[in-house]
Amino acid sequence: MNGNRAVIVGAGAAGLSVALSLVDRGVQPLILDRAENVASSWRGRYDRLRLNTSRPFSHLPGRRFAKGTPMFPTRDQLVGYLEQHSQNQDVKLRLGVGADRIEPGSKGWVIRTSTGEGIEAEQVVVATGYENKAVIPDWPGRDSFAGTILHSADYRNPSAYKDKAVLVVGPGCSGMEIAYDLATGGAAKVWLAVRTPPNILLRTSPGPIPSDIIGVALLKFPLKLADTVTRYGQRSDFGDLSEYGLPFPDDGVFARIARNGGEPTIIDREVIEAIKARRFEVVGAVRSLAGSAVLLDRGMQVEPDAVICATGYRRNLEPLVGHLDVLDVRGVPKVRGEKAAAEGLRFVGFVPRPGALGYIAKEAKLAAKAIARELQKAEAPVNG
Repeated sequence: MNGNRAVIVGAGAAGLSVALSLVDRGVQPLILDRAENVASSWRGRYDRLRLNTSRPFSHLPGRRFAKGTPMFPTRDQLVGYLEQHSQNQDVKLRLGVGADRIEPGSKGWVIRTSTGEGIEAEQVVVATGYENKAVIPDWPGRDSFAGTILHSADYRNPSAYKDKAVLVVGPGCSGMEIAYDLATGGAAKVWLAVRTPPNILLRTSPGPIPSDIIGVALLKFPLKLADTVTRYGQRSDFGDLSEYGLPFPDDGVFARIARNGGEPTIIDREVIEAIKARRFEVVGAVRSLAGSAVLLDRGMQVEPDAVICATGYRRNLEPLVGHLDVLDVRGVPKVRGEKAAAEGLRFVGFVPRPGALGYIAKEAKLAAKAIARELQKAEAPVNG
């Protein structure tokens, strides 16, 4: 067993936020990650990806982006930024070592790893991310489909789909942007399959003010008022898209977040213009697959060469901590941040909301403060 004061599982933005916040409080953390690089989930996303959150709301605690970074950093800019700060000499980083299971130990916790090693830690923070394991629906006939099926996590750019017909499934941020990328990048035909109408927001309002700044401010409003203001902004920014297959949903942005963690679809105005120009066609939800055909709601059928599933992720925390009674029925941590889910065990970064990266940085600072306080208390001599 190798003992450590604080171990963080996950070397993404959340894990690095916690690690650097601990360093700022004089605690040297160890970060474990199954991947061979930090920020592995960001490295694997599509080429045109930019952050949905603006630069002022997206940096690590006390470590702003370099001067000249655009308001919405690109995928590669964010990866480079996280890589730079992972090199802090006071952060111990072990890549290629997965945390398989966390168990109570004699000095806090024992992390069973993919290498067979057991790592002891007085304090553990799980920061593996809200989007951890890609999900492709198990549609009837999926195994017999003649075309290609892949998750959006494996899509990079439209070059492989030139002159091909592609069905993108899911109207979230990734689905919308990938459909636009394909439609403007040489695909012969693009469909976007939609089951539940999304809550669409522009990345930048006409102000121009980044939407996440407005969203963070609206979090302080009563839920109904925040949704009323947001719906007014949607109508002003791009109008009713019902005739294009994207009606306003019954629930507002903030009501959906509160109910099930559903995030809004944040896109650029150019994607709205492509929708109105019918550069890609919005169709109903996928029902089943049969040979070369995909059967959709309302009896519609399409024959794509490829199906790209922007169908979300699972937290995938059950193998790691499912036995500790710290998850709710959705597999989401019951408590997170500063408050411990169990003595010496915390979760950071499991939050869907406007300005998520900035909120995670604040959450990490509070968690680090609590951890440092508990470690200091454990060191204090016991008076006889």
